[in-house]
Amino acid sequence: MDRRVDLSRRTLRWATTTALVMSVLIVVGGSVVRVTGSGLGCPEWPACTENSLSPTHEMGIHGIIEFANRLLTFVLCAAVGWAIVAARLQRDRQKNITKWGWIQFWVVVLNAVVGGMTVWAELSPYVVAGHFIAATLLLTAATITWDKARKVDSTTGTAAPDSDPVIMSQLLVFVTAVLIIIGTVVTGTGPHAGDSAEIHRIPLDWSIITVIHGTVAVLATVIGLVIWSSLRDGSNPAALKRSKMFVAVIAAQGVIGIVQSLTNLPELMVVLHVVGAALVWIGALRLLLDTRRPVHSTVTDTAGTDPAATHPRPTKHT
Repeated sequence: MDRRVDLSRRTLRWATTTALVMSVLIVVGGSVVRVTGSGLGCPEWPACTENSLSPTHEMGIHGIIEFANRLLTFVLCAAVGWAIVAARLQRDRQKNITKWGWIQFWVVVLNAVVGGMTVWAELSPYVVAGHFIAATLLLTAATITWDKARKVDSTTGTAAPDSDPVIMSQLLVFVTAVLIIIGTVVTGTGPHAGDSAEIHRIPLDWSIITVIHGTVAVLATVIGLVIWSSLRDGSNPAALKRSKMFVAVIAAQGVIGIVQSLTNLPELMVVLHVVGAALVWIGALRLLLDTRRPVHSTVTDTAGTDPAATHPRPTKHT
């Protein structure tokens, strides 16, 4: 195919965007499984039962929800595969994007294995926490791949690693990672164990862990505001816009977190909070990626054109 097919930059952008969206949806699917108590709807893995790949009638709605979430993995694999193919079939081969596409694929495999381990471990909160962290790794790879695809024709290099916005953005990513990890502990101590049966919980005080989680969230918000303030000189408009978006998203996430804590963790609010966690992590990564670029960066592919068409494909040898 590489000898005969050239895919456009637009195809590459759509492919990596689809992979990123599916990475978020797989996180949302996991949260729906948890709050509906469907975590053991399929009591075996990789098949649903010892004798059936799919759920049986006796399993009811919980089996359907859990099995549907498993099927999402195949859709995710297809989206990641499309991104890899789209990068491989560019006129000027995008090896770096292809590499990150393969990283996505193997993280998907990791997620599937850890997901199976959560079933075998009967929803141990520690394994469930590892499953969410693995999903966050997938979001990381998908975000970086998507960012590289959007800016593949950028004419700029990399900003100074010791500049204040870059350092603060690195700190923000670290604090946000800590925030997510503590969030998994909050989940492991909370009431939504993932199944209607009695599931072991992390033996910590939920209210104390929640306060710690909220404190780290406030710290991340303050760092986002500091970055926003440092970029108000107009030296990096893209990063300034990203910092505003990050502050808005994490503020909304904070409101959702407070509301769910005060209203006995209703299922819908929990799902929204998981979605917010994914968006906050993506926002922190995008802010770091944008602050690392020099000021007044220019991308030549802004009008839907395909700059690669002006560059001949390198001569290939059999």
